[in-house]
Amino acid sequence: MRIKSQKDFFAGLMFTITGAAFAIGATTYTVGEGARMGPGYFPLMLGIVLGLLGAFIIFESLIVETEDGEKIGPWAWRPLGFIIGANVLFGVLLGGLPSINLPPMGMVIAIFGLTFVSALAGDEFNAKEVAILAAVLAAGSYLAFVVLLKLQFPVWPTFIAG
Repeated sequence: MRIKSQKDFFAGLMFTITGAAFAIGATTYTVGEGARMGPGYFPLMLGIVLGLLGAFIIFESLIVETEDGEKIGPWAWRPLGFIIGANVLFGVLLGGLPSINLPPMGMVIAIFGLTFVSALAGDEFNAKEVAILAAVLAAGSYLAFVVLLKLQFPVWPTFIAG
């Protein structure tokens, strides 16, 4: 059997493996039943659905003919580095880094850092658009997590908030 779409085949394989891992991991918790769900019910069902979706995508990649076989290109190292770096920067800015005496900078600064660094992963970078996006994300996150959910996040750096 010949793979007719490499992208779909490997995406389906990734979904199937991830779904199976979630489903297997969920069995270590009490699953329960539909009427009385345990803590493992949702991850088990999510893993099963993800695995089935992956199996369907794999099947489709073997059946549906594509124009050039949709070959997988080279790794996009630059975007991958910026996205991973943005997430690490978010964690460091939000919680601080005591080993180098960096205090927590708060959620607002962390969201701005995350947004600006992750925007560098794309082909185009417009600082004005990114600043607007970061402001909207910061305001929305503040409303959702601090105001509505009443979670205790450091919102501003300690040298500003006290």
